[in-house]
Amino acid sequence: MRDTVTPTHCPYCALQCGMNLTPAPDGRAVEVSERADFPVNRGALCGKGRTAPAVLSSSVRLTSPLVRSEGGALVPASWEEALARVAGGLGRTRAEYGADAVGVFGGGGLTNEKAYSLGKFARVVLGTSQIDYNGRFCMSSAAAAGGRAFGLDRGLPFPLEDVPRTGCVILVGSNPAETMPPSLRYFTELRENGGTLIVVDPRRTKTAEQADLHLAPRPGTDLALALGLLHLVVAEGRTDEAYIRERTSGWEETRAAAMAHWPEYVERITGVPVPELREAVRMFCEPEAAMVLTARGPEQQSKGTDTVGAWINLCLATGRAGRPLSGYGCLTGQGNGQGGREHGQKADQLPGYRKLTDPAARAHVAEVWGVDPDSLPGPGRSAYELLDALGTDIRSLLLMGSNPVVSAPRAAHVEERIRSLDFLAVCDVVLSETAALADVVLPVTQWAEETGTTTNLEGRVLLRRRAITPPEGVRSDLEVMHELAARLGGDRNLEKGFPTDPEEVFEELRRASAGGPADYSGITYRRLAEENGVFWPCPAPTDGPLDAGGPGTGTETGTGTETGADTGTEAGTGTGTETGTGVGTGAGADPRGADGTARIGTADGAPAPRPGAAPGVHPGTPRLFLDRFATEDGRARFVPVSHRAVAEEPDDEYPVLLTTGRVVAQYQSGAQTRRVDELNAAAPGPFVELHPRLAERLGAAEGDPLAVVSRRGRAVAPARITTAIRPDTVFMPFHWAGEGRANTLTNPALDPTSRMPEFKACAVRLETVEAGRGGRGRAG
Repeated sequence: MRDTVTPTHCPYCALQCGMNLTPAPDGRAVEVSERADFPVNRGALCGKGRTAPAVLSSSVRLTSPLVRSEGGALVPASWEEALARVAGGLGRTRAEYGADAVGVFGGGGLTNEKAYSLGKFARVVLGTSQIDYNGRFCMSSAAAAGGRAFGLDRGLPFPLEDVPRTGCVILVGSNPAETMPPSLRYFTELRENGGTLIVVDPRRTKTAEQADLHLAPRPGTDLALALGLLHLVVAEGRTDEAYIRERTSGWEETRAAAMAHWPEYVERITGVPVPELREAVRMFCEPEAAMVLTARGPEQQSKGTDTVGAWINLCLATGRAGRPLSGYGCLTGQGNGQGGREHGQKADQLPGYRKLTDPAARAHVAEVWGVDPDSLPGPGRSAYELLDALGTDIRSLLLMGSNPVVSAPRAAHVEERIRSLDFLAVCDVVLSETAALADVVLPVTQWAEETGTTTNLEGRVLLRRRAITPPEGVRSDLEVMHELAARLGGDRNLEKGFPTDPEEVFEELRRASAGGPADYSGITYRRLAEENGVFWPCPAPTDGPLDAGGPGTGTETGTGTETGADTGTEAGTGTGTETGTGVGTGAGADPRGADGTARIGTADGAPAPRPGAAPGVHPGTPRLFLDRFATEDGRARFVPVSHRAVAEEPDDEYPVLLTTGRVVAQYQSGAQTRRVDELNAAAPGPFVELHPRLAERLGAAEGDPLAVVSRRGRAVAPARITTAIRPDTVFMPFHWAGEGRANTLTNPALDPTSRMPEFKACAVRLETVEAGRGGRGRAG
């Protein structure tokens, strides 16, 4: 048993770092070791990945279903009783109030198979339109902006290996040194290769410390900053007129909007000095190639779509998109944040990134599912709007892999809405703060106990492999949906449409995604095992069977693979991601398929077919847009935007801006990482980061408890005083529940396009805890 090594991937962030797992003699625990062959992390792991097996321990995770007793406590129950209660609760609500009174809330950590099945379960078994997921809070603004400009959303349109080889990167609202540490090497290598790094962040983070230029705008002003840079690009004659003419549309309107944001005006809005604006433009425009990468900073705003759009406009105006080693990309956050938004758990989507409102898409997916297209409900509420409707329009909720009591904006209100439900069922691996409020809690398998696929921030589809057997009393989410379909489907035998084998689910996902924007139809488990991942889109051969890539996993579920034995994952095998591969200008490549349709990814951006591949097998698409964009005319679209203020500006009562984020030793709502002793020792609790001048006005010293008060509530945490933050801004990490819950304060004002809440900027006041009770000691 000790000689069995299973190559798999980390359960946390969107890097999906490769790792090897070796089972302990009892077969229940595993040890993590380096997996140097996986190109994204090349063996490196952060503390979260290295300690991930700690959450597999029965001492910290759920091992039996729990049901709410008559006395109000959660008590152990059999699976039969728990499933009967869930089916009864959801079924009663549907019968009494209608299908849309039942809600479903998913998570960006669910595998592609689970996310796909959950969307199908909501629409086919429950018949509800009310499904969304916590990924809405992650990268929905970037997805909306990318779709608007390019006709397609994929986090990165190029692999991470391209980053060190470009000339300049503008990193906007991202702190990879703490959020995804193994990725920092790409930016270090960029500078070692002679490139430059510009970091845009109101805080001088560990990432900003490594930048050649750090721009520290006031929170919520990233849109004005991007417009100011574009103004200077135009004024200094740095636009790429040939590129604009040949590959874009809508420039004149966008140019006019940018010219209304002259540098001195932008300095007044953002606080970034004009000389720094000019230096950023010089650094970005002088190299032959450059990139803009955004993360939650500019995206989690009530104008996040327009903000990201402004940065895309900067790329387009300078010819920095759809060219080798250049482009705009989004650093997706959650482990399967990319795949989770592609296959149907989002309120307005069907598998393959199809639109739920598209009749052709409905017909295609309905045929795969064996249902009438007219039976599929239309789009439902977005994530926050769904949570806000709990207890009123939505009376029962099935929740998988999310902890909105900690992670949602205006969290105290969301907790109140959850408490008001008639019925709540939660599937999770631990008893999270949300699960603790449930009527039924179902314990489900974790990453090392199940096989399934995820899609990382590059659009690389990956195979996680089962390494150990889950504890008795634990079942997979796929088994839960199968059993609930049997109980809720009456005599329709709906459970047959919900297999429990993940590869069987993936085979159906391939058919459902075929021909869609996120086409997985040419991807098989065997290919994923042999090639170390495949980039979508990867269509199946048009003149061959769907399984031309070869059926089978290449590894048996649960057995792992012998060390060095036929894993097909030797360094450099099959992925085409070696330095220098696949970024040519297309010489000798036909940019059109056999039907004459221009393609968004061609041989320019794809690796050579792997040795022994069946004829016509698509190699996957590491690099998008090198020939054309995914719009009807193949041109990228400029979208004119203008600065507007945050939804909640500071005033006399709430004079300071709060922004939120993560720390290196915790992850998302902390439901898992707060159960790991080593991580808790490194990051034991929340804090309020503030500038010394602000602390002096308040009369606060390092470590003093401070109350941060917004129009939505109050949070208390110790002061952390530093010059690394603007004097008009405070920062809180959002990983903790209780009195230090940062999302008690945040503003649910929504972006009109993406429906993203404004996590990154809201007005607050600070009080010393003692003075706050007496009404004095405010920071103003």
